[in-house]
Amino acid sequence: MTNSEELFSRAQRLIPGGVNSPVRACQSVDTFPLFISQGKGSHLISEDGQEFIDYVMSWGPLILGHCPEQVIKAAQGSIDKGSSFGAPIVWEIELAEKIIQAVPSIEMIRMVNSGTEATMSAVRLARAFTGQNKIVKFTGCYHGHVDSLLAQAGSGVATLSLPGTPGVPEDLVKHTLLAPYNDQQAIQDLFKEHGQDIAAVIVEPVAGNMGLVLPQEGFLQFLRSLTKEYSSLLIFDEVISGFRISYGGAQEYFNVIPDLTCLGKIIGGGFPVGALGGKKKIMEQIAPSGSMYQAGTLAGNPVAMAAGLTTLKILENKDYNSLELSTRSMVSELSNILNKKGLPVQCNTLGSLATLFFTPEPVVDFASAQKTDTNLFKKWYLQMREQGIYLAPSNFECIFTSFAHTEKDYEQTLEAARRISL
Repeated sequence: MTNSEELFSRAQRLIPGGVNSPVRACQSVDTFPLFISQGKGSHLISEDGQEFIDYVMSWGPLILGHCPEQVIKAAQGSIDKGSSFGAPIVWEIELAEKIIQAVPSIEMIRMVNSGTEATMSAVRLARAFTGQNKIVKFTGCYHGHVDSLLAQAGSGVATLSLPGTPGVPEDLVKHTLLAPYNDQQAIQDLFKEHGQDIAAVIVEPVAGNMGLVLPQEGFLQFLRSLTKEYSSLLIFDEVISGFRISYGGAQEYFNVIPDLTCLGKIIGGGFPVGALGGKKKIMEQIAPSGSMYQAGTLAGNPVAMAAGLTTLKILENKDYNSLELSTRSMVSELSNILNKKGLPVQCNTLGSLATLFFTPEPVVDFASAQKTDTNLFKKWYLQMREQGIYLAPSNFECIFTSFAHTEKDYEQTLEAARRISL
């Protein structure tokens, strides 16, 4: 038995499923999770001493790689002064300024502790601002484990084939309206029927939780136009895409400006964080300037603020185009290798995100993503892991690259793919 297997057995006696976030359990690929002891740059080392090229990158935050020297130094300097005060600090102002300068839609921002907390607060704020109740979301999009947003969600809900809403009262779910991603007619129909009571549409502008699914041409612009027509809000969940697709996020990349934006992951530099930002007239509804209540003991904590601020200072001078080109080149070649083996593969990629779906049909929404051959993915995952390539253990997650990945990493990954037999 490996160290990881032994640790997993021990964890299962103490923690539900042996993990603190479901996809980590590796159930969908019929194996045990690797327990990680260390990360450096683009690599991980397991508790068994095996080294891996990491394409999970903590599910997205680590766009600079593991343990970037300046970020770690900033976090350590913060801890030396105190880990938490529950009081205002200068770093939260400076991080707010940096985000507002970068993200087109954000005029004011509230720091929170997770992406889930950001989306939960955004939905409440949209309802408070509009006086309306219903929220439109898209099947396969995951916006954290908020009760009303778990209906037909992606990420771990899709990976584990869960219905998504056990424990959630029907009275909450009835206010959530569902539509297929990229389906303009379905959205139009929902607004025709419920438009006077739709507070907001919440969407991943680049869907990353059913695997990577890109918005079709005109889709985001259509959502912007329709929500304006009905005086509803448009919420972009950029927890994954923020500061990853481009420095200004997907909204900068596609030039579509939402009313509210949810952020997380990268803005904390590897530490727990989330944020909700948007137009000043909307954000001023939040207490204490307004009556919509939201609070958090660790919100704006010094460690995450210092690490996030340092991360964004580094990123504003990084070449995102170069990262996108290297990612696209590597993933395209992976797709070619698998196609030459006679495998049906669709390659979706944008920025430093990608997903290989094992299906002959283009993947444009959750229904087409679900046609991926999960048995083929399982074999792919296991054989790549055996060769030191660390991928997400689900076909409904993304490949994440980083500025720390090298051409040598990519070539080793391609060589591993050439050796597999599916």
